Amino acid sequence: MYFAALLARTEDGWQASEPDLDDVETLADLSDLARAAGDEEETVLVFIEQEDAWFGVIRIDGEEDPRIYVSDAAAAARSSYGEILLTDEVLGRDPEDLDDLVDLDGTEDGDDDDASVADHSEDHVPVGPLGDTELLADLGMNGKELLALSGDGALTGEALGEIADSLGCGDVLEAVR
Repeated sequence: MYFAALLARTEDGWQASEPDLDDVETLADLSDLARAAGDEEETVLVFIEQEDAWFGVIRIDGEEDPRIYVSDAAAAARSSYGEILLTDEVLGRDPEDLDDLVDLDGTEDGDDDDASVADHSEDHVPVGPLGDTELLADLGMNGKELLALSGDGALTGEALGEIADSLGCGDVLEAVR
């Protein structure tokens, strides 16, 4: 089971809403949804949580590229919404290296290539936290605190509430939970 929330930082404080993720298939779709929740230059956070498995925080600041943090990349990779967050940049893949994964010549050597591409890409998803640990630092939560909510022994089901409390919007988040 998933939980998702949009938190927009406005002049009047944080405002939360529960987004409809049914039509979200890409990070661009998710970013557009977040941008629509706030005014042009406002910071919008997207919280996504898969029940006690992993959580992700996406930060959208105006038209800038989204900043992403995922508590457990391997767990997120097994999830449809998690896959959206695990971009090449977050995974540390160089787009130039993708030439090794994709046959750009258009020649087909059989079905074996498809299996090796899938196996090779799975190798790049580490267990544990991944992404921009400092994406919330200017809002009240540093990277060390964020990392403490991830990994072994962390209660991922409580992490988003703790993050929201640190940012001063715990009550706003609970209102949509």
